[in-house]
Amino acid sequence: MSKNLTSRSQDYSKWYNELVVKADLAENSGVRGCMVIKPYGYAIWEKMQAALDQMFKDTGHENAYFPLFIPKSYLSKEASHVDGFAKECAVVTHYRLKNDPDGKGIIVDPEAKLEEELIVRPTSETIIWDTYRRWIQSYRDLPILINQWANVVRWEMRTRLFLRTAEFLWQEGHTAHATQQEAIEEAERMMEVYADFAENWMAVPVIRGVKTASERFAGAVETYCIEALMQDGKALQAGTSHFLGQNFAKAFDVKYVNKEGQQELVWATSWGVSTRLMGALVMTHSDDQGLVIPPKLAPIQVVIVPIYKGEEQLDQIHEHVKPLMNELKSLGISVKFDSRDTVKPGFKFNEYELKGVPVRLAIGARDLEQGTYEVARRDLLTKETLPQEGISGHIKALLNDIQETMYQKALAYRESHITEVNSYDEFKEVLNNHGGFISAHWDGTPETEEKIKEETKASIRCIPLDGAVEEGVCVYTGKKSARRVLFAKAY
Repeated sequence: MSKNLTSRSQDYSKWYNELVVKADLAENSGVRGCMVIKPYGYAIWEKMQAALDQMFKDTGHENAYFPLFIPKSYLSKEASHVDGFAKECAVVTHYRLKNDPDGKGIIVDPEAKLEEELIVRPTSETIIWDTYRRWIQSYRDLPILINQWANVVRWEMRTRLFLRTAEFLWQEGHTAHATQQEAIEEAERMMEVYADFAENWMAVPVIRGVKTASERFAGAVETYCIEALMQDGKALQAGTSHFLGQNFAKAFDVKYVNKEGQQELVWATSWGVSTRLMGALVMTHSDDQGLVIPPKLAPIQVVIVPIYKGEEQLDQIHEHVKPLMNELKSLGISVKFDSRDTVKPGFKFNEYELKGVPVRLAIGARDLEQGTYEVARRDLLTKETLPQEGISGHIKALLNDIQETMYQKALAYRESHITEVNSYDEFKEVLNNHGGFISAHWDGTPETEEKIKEETKASIRCIPLDGAVEEGVCVYTGKKSARRVLFAKAY
């Protein structure tokens, strides 16, 4: 199997696009800007979904489902929210088609115009807060901790598989609280859940921070985020959690009676991650040979490739490995035995390398005689010959080691690509020749932020939560600054 992948150093963007398609993750569809997620790609998303879903439930959240369509009047109730999404909305205006009287196929029936246009869900705050108004009367009804797994539509002009598509899959949490402090704690807790998932499941190190005012979610008082760094030195926003204050409660008149019998407005949060995480997974770990998938998210964690001549030898190998397969499955390890006789072992090796299967075992007649397996690990592209005795324990330890090694490699890359600068010339030099995160002083004004973005295409990715107070001067204006922020070019 010839991969013919463009190398990352040659053209990183082309490498990514080719890899997503050739590794059978996704492909472009007949609908402009939308993708088909193929079974192998969807299997990774399902593992992400299952892990996150359990983490949400462990923190007290329940799943629900709300309509795909949102009345236009709902969206206009929160001014900054509609400003943030107006240019990306798909609008339903009619509800029926009919045959063209001229015999040219079908047309929209002009008599079937909706009284009020419906917006195809770009995000669900408005429809959910209209619902919460009916659910919440008393302090006894709070908190409400709801998550929704859904698809959303945001009409993107420039699309790229997983990273930016007109329709994508995601989860969105929407919670209602009696106090400001509870809501802030919820937003911070969910940022930590996302960071935990990114680091311990995806093996992607992230920086926890808050967005600047101009980068906040439309309608939020504060946006917490996790920012990751890709191998090309660009940042990727991997998840956001928003403290919404009482903005949506005011817009939809959601009040509760407190213990003293007085009416108060409810406090809100929302938070979400999407199939963009698939893009982060690919771009953080993969190499010129194909995908590199952390074992915790790999659809196939171990593949066994038999090397044989004739059906009899294949059957003999298969019977020999069955106990190992059962043992691995009992340890919660997914394993595949590839008995295809239509392709040669070399083709299979290439295919599983391309698809990022963490561990590959090869066994032939000589291995049967000698009681050995050839064991290859995908992340380091190394292999060794090991005795069959105790092999399941070795594989379990190996998978754990691969998961940790991938995280440490990504962390080392990120740490070597965070650069402190103290002048604008230094800022531009690092950005153009080194990339990564640039730690620099900023005067705190949106005007300066916008000018730097216009001139360099670098934006403030976050104000790090663990950053110390450090007085300095803005690299652009020379005005006073209380702390450093992180700039980067971003996806």
